[in-house]
Amino acid sequence: MNLPRIVGFSGSPRRPSKTRSLIEAVAAEVASHRQVRLDIFDLSDAGPGLGAALHRQDLTLPAARIIDAIEQADALIVGTPVYKGAYAGLFKHAFDLVDPRALVGKPVLLTATGGGPRHALVVEHALRPLFGFFEALAVPTAVYASDTDFVEGRLAEAGVRARVSTAAQQLAVLIGTEASKAETVSSLPSVNLQVVRRGAAR
Repeated sequence: MNLPRIVGFSGSPRRPSKTRSLIEAVAAEVASHRQVRLDIFDLSDAGPGLGAALHRQDLTLPAARIIDAIEQADALIVGTPVYKGAYAGLFKHAFDLVDPRALVGKPVLLTATGGGPRHALVVEHALRPLFGFFEALAVPTAVYASDTDFVEGRLAEAGVRARVSTAAQQLAVLIGTEASKAETVSSLPSVNLQVVRRGAAR
């Protein structure tokens, strides 16, 4: 059985990071609801080749592998630190290089981290419109976590963890729905259609 592949992408330039920790918490919760394959990437995995690329063909191999993984995933968990009220520049640049049709209908769970609660609406005002452009299927519940929600680098705040649980369940359902559709289509019997050509006279 081919397990659905979830790709997590952290837009933090640091590793370890709170953004990565939040994505890992979401991914673990999703995995508690259904079996999945999981790959998580950080910006640092792309190396300097991401920021230096103006076009897709300019990407170095490590950066190209991340973009390919994003496009080929069955679902995404994305996260970005918030700087000056917006997502990280290199996070956005990565998606500037993603094929505009590659994410159509793909389930995406949105997360972000920031210094305080005033940045919380970034997930709604910046991330959701970005993935709306791609016509991706953004999970209804997004997750934002402040610095104080973490203890020793791990997500600890009960309210945020509850949102993680809700969002993860929603993503698991969407992945299950997509998998069921694929299995139904693959199990349908083939139909031999004959085209009846009618002459001009009636």
